[in-house]
Amino acid sequence: MFSKIGRLFVIKTKWEAYLIIYALALGAVSRGAVYLDQYPGFGGKLLFLACTGAVFLAGAKILDCIKFEQEKREAEAEPATIPN
Repeated sequence: MFSKIGRLFVIKTKWEAYLIIYALALGAVSRGAVYLDQYPGFGGKLLFLACTGAVFLAGAKILDCIKFEQEKREAEAEPATIPN
């Protein structure tokens, strides 16, 4: 039962990853807009950039992990060959 629920939280395709990155970006921009209101000037802009920059880092990590997991699955699916 728990394994079925756990599979819902696993990102399997790039399409799913893009949807999650988009949701992260929406939240970051929303939080950044609040920072711009609370801290007008240079400080608010820096906090806004920090919020959006975190999405770039997280998105790159998510996409890298998807690529490595797909390569791992492909390597496991290939029949083992014996080197000469």
